[in-house]
Amino acid sequence: MSLSDDGGYGGDRGPETGQTRTRLPDSGGDGYGSGRRPRAGVSSRNLITGVGVVVLLIAAIAFANRGGDTNGGAPTADSPKSADTQPTAPTGTKPVTGKNGDIATGFAKTEQGAQSAAANYAVALGSANMFNRDRRHKIITTVMAPSAVDTFQKTLDQAYSADFNKNVGLHADGSTPAGMTFVSRTVPIGTKVKGFSKNQATVEVWCTGLLGLAGNGSTKPVTTSWFTITMKLAWTNSDWKALSHSQQDGPAPVSGDVTASGAKEIAGAVNGYGGFTYAR
Repeated sequence: MSLSDDGGYGGDRGPETGQTRTRLPDSGGDGYGSGRRPRAGVSSRNLITGVGVVVLLIAAIAFANRGGDTNGGAPTADSPKSADTQPTAPTGTKPVTGKNGDIATGFAKTEQGAQSAAANYAVALGSANMFNRDRRHKIITTVMAPSAVDTFQKTLDQAYSADFNKNVGLHADGSTPAGMTFVSRTVPIGTKVKGFSKNQATVEVWCTGLLGLAGNGSTKPVTTSWFTITMKLAWTNSDWKALSHSQQDGPAPVSGDVTASGAKEIAGAVNGYGGFTYAR
């Protein structure tokens, strides 16, 4: 609203007296115009306009935060795609309808649902639970399509070998040395659909990751990495399940100048901050 809307500064005549008013030059004011004195009263039009703006803002906030559409906030067939709905922009669509343990399940049969599935499955497949054989098998049977479970399970059982566990600072059986906190987390940054059809999808998930041992005397301190996971998904039993999973390094940003935290602080953060259900 301009300053002349309420007749406070723009007119030469007072609205009620008909007398000529002289506007004095600004004097003694600072760079923000405090030397100019506003009218003591507020016109009815300004008050109504101000209240109207507040009401509209409240309505907009309530609309944006609403949690229970009959269709879960999903766009209908008649609604056009928003121009700002880009691959990494949130859409507000509810990501899942359920969970299997700690892993989200029940994704929508849409591109958004496929992206949410890929992001959540990337988190599960990059977690510390993958270093435990029994937990790893449970994760695999949850996120992989039935036709891919046996092959993927054998491949990962070979990959998570005794030598590999030792390389990351664990015991040969994947257990954590006493006094240490093992950290393995995958954090999705964004997702992108590379291919989508009625019953299949290919999704890329750009991630950062944490891996290492936090504790006094650790020879494998927690480090960060950047990588992109490509996941092929199939619509199986009313949900998206992974057919294959591959990974390549990057894109990686320039490292910042934040001072590395001590082992105790890192361990406290890992134990104190839980993960998320990731949604497109």
